[in-house]
Amino acid sequence: MLVRTETAVDHEAVREVLIDAFDGPDEALLVDLIRRSDRFVPELSIVAEVGGTVVGHILFSYVDLVADQTRQVLSLAPLAVAKKAQHRGVGRALVEEGLARCDRRREPMVVVEGIPAYYPRFGFEPAMDHHIDKPAHEVPDEAFMVYPLSSYDPKYCGRLVYPPAFHEANAIGP
Repeated sequence: MLVRTETAVDHEAVREVLIDAFDGPDEALLVDLIRRSDRFVPELSIVAEVGGTVVGHILFSYVDLVADQTRQVLSLAPLAVAKKAQHRGVGRALVEEGLARCDRRREPMVVVEGIPAYYPRFGFEPAMDHHIDKPAHEVPDEAFMVYPLSSYDPKYCGRLVYPPAFHEANAIGP
């Protein structure tokens, strides 16, 4: 398996992986919108290849934490592995590589809305333990998590606010 930075040539393959993994186009639309936004970080859009075929993708992009001031942090959204490649370590490889890249960039943390039984194995913790409030929409407490990186600072707290790309994807999708 090769884990590497996504290139423009990968966009259609990533779209196919996202549609397959999530049974529809919503996350593919989200990724397209984030790529066109000022919250996109090209080196944090990562693919996994097996035999020259893209089978997985992970994206980290900027979101806001709003309290006494607004601070940007990274959000992991989405993580996708094609169904035929699931349960083979692809997701793990993508998450580990992505978190390592985020840490090398000296980012303070990564937030995720995800499967509570999956993300804690990487070190994700309940966001409420770090005084980070869920966005306005309904998210179970146990599904809203944070991964403190080596540059973590407790001043990064407040309410998570998603940028327009997240709202546009929800408004446009079914």
